[in-house]
Amino acid sequence: MSPAKTMRAVRLHGIGDLRVETVDRPSTPPPGAVRLKVLAAGICGSDLHNFRTGQWMSRVPSTPGHEVAAEVLELGEGVSGLAVGDHVVADSRVGCGQCAYCREGRANLCASLGYLGEVCDGGFAEELVLPASGLTRVDPGLDPSVAAMAEPLAVALHAAARLGARPGLPALVTGCGPIGGLVALVLARAGVGPVLIVDRNEARRRLVAEVTGAIPIELDRDAILAATGGVPLHRAIEATGHAGVASALIETVDNGATIVLVGIFHGRIDLDPNRIVERELSLLGCSAFAGELADAAARLVELAPDLARFAERPIDLDAVPDAFRRLIDGKAERLKTIVVPE
Repeated sequence: MSPAKTMRAVRLHGIGDLRVETVDRPSTPPPGAVRLKVLAAGICGSDLHNFRTGQWMSRVPSTPGHEVAAEVLELGEGVSGLAVGDHVVADSRVGCGQCAYCREGRANLCASLGYLGEVCDGGFAEELVLPASGLTRVDPGLDPSVAAMAEPLAVALHAAARLGARPGLPALVTGCGPIGGLVALVLARAGVGPVLIVDRNEARRRLVAEVTGAIPIELDRDAILAATGGVPLHRAIEATGHAGVASALIETVDNGATIVLVGIFHGRIDLDPNRIVERELSLLGCSAFAGELADAAARLVELAPDLARFAERPIDLDAVPDAFRRLIDGKAERLKTIVVPE
């Protein structure tokens, strides 16, 4: 029996307008590309931000979903290094491939950078076609829901690298969403400690503490000193995207501290630059990831038990619009919602 010519996909038509529709199934992939069966795809905070604000709507309608785990169904002409049946994860970044940043392996800084699910259709569908160059093989025995966390894990690894935290010294993470929780996990497994976490969602805060061994605290100077035994706090990651939290964090860390901003913000930070100068603070941005996807893919098996605890029960395509609204309302006890098309 020949495959159906249509499939189901979630389509973003505009701000707040997400629909589950029947669309054409991808045809034979062009040279250098691969046709994929989507096994699982994660809902990211940036998906929610785009849904709410339209900040990255470069084309509509489009199929969101940039955290993708898939199985290779068909190879385009000239593709090597992959075979039908391979399980892969996708690079979410779509750079120009020509600029100095892309050539250096830092496509996250490409001036014309776009993302899977934005400039091309993403993973909230039964199938998709992607360039083979952006695919990384993973262990086929992995739960697809775990494999789909390779992309956010790469973001967490990049944020941790930017932070430069050292084993045996404290670090603070504000926000126990997907990225904040994964950062806490990465830091804890690297021997950084104590790892301190701040979040107003009690269920998420408790889960991250149980999985990583991190210490939940309030964003308060005395609470930090008590948790660190008086050791200065010189490393912190802001993963809430809340301007008020970022401002409070700047005032809470010790002099000479480094703060990495990785959250997607919905407002501006009220910042006195003299406080940064006088206290010699370093504020660093963190955009997606650079070369960490391969490392993230390689660590999936090792971290699988912990990653599985972070994920909610998978949902199907029809449940995605309601899941977006539920997540925006903060109604999630775990860190990651995974979509399984079939």
